[in-house]
Amino acid sequence: MWWAFLAVAAIGYLMGSLPTGLVVGRLVRGVDIREYGSGKTGFTNVLRSAGLLAGVVVLIVDVAKGALPVVIGRVISDEPYVLAVAALAAVAGHDWPIYAGFRGGRGVATSFGGLLAISPIVALALVPVGVVLVGVTRIMSVMSVGMAPISAGVFVGLAIGGVEPWAYAVYALLAGSLLVVLHRENVRRLLAGTEPRLGRGGERRVGVSAPVEGEGGGR
Repeated sequence: MWWAFLAVAAIGYLMGSLPTGLVVGRLVRGVDIREYGSGKTGFTNVLRSAGLLAGVVVLIVDVAKGALPVVIGRVISDEPYVLAVAALAAVAGHDWPIYAGFRGGRGVATSFGGLLAISPIVALALVPVGVVLVGVTRIMSVMSVGMAPISAGVFVGLAIGGVEPWAYAVYALLAGSLLVVLHRENVRRLLAGTEPRLGRGGERRVGVSAPVEGEGGGR
């Protein structure tokens, strides 16, 4: 059985490492998206820095990066912990991608993709909660940070009730904890009241020089 864990860990990490935001940023704006906004490669920063269509493409692919390793994992083994490892490895790949110098995103969409493949009904039931958080606050990080403990709490409750395996609760706890840690700067800005609202904050990062003529930068 050990080989199944190794196999899904490798598959999950390599698939998660696909630098979607980086590629889309190059294609749409001809720039390294990590030089703008938060410096991350996920949906929120691409939305701010490259526009809605680019953001949606990144969102869909990043969710798929979390879901597909779990789907493949089901073919390899029906052990719940194998699926949890596959999902967690995909998140690690997205956050620290081997194909992009280990500089990726924060794993929100990829973490959700893992939950979606692990337990579709529960994951989809959580979507309206996230939508409400964004709709009310207009701040993506409120949804990202807020949904981490909510999702973990739901899966722990379902595990206690015998509805879902504890392996899924462990994944939700670990992925959620990682999300909060990687959003620590956002939490500080939220507490200070300086966190940018949806669609704002996509300017070039301080200390990064502007591209010279002919090196991109146009939308």
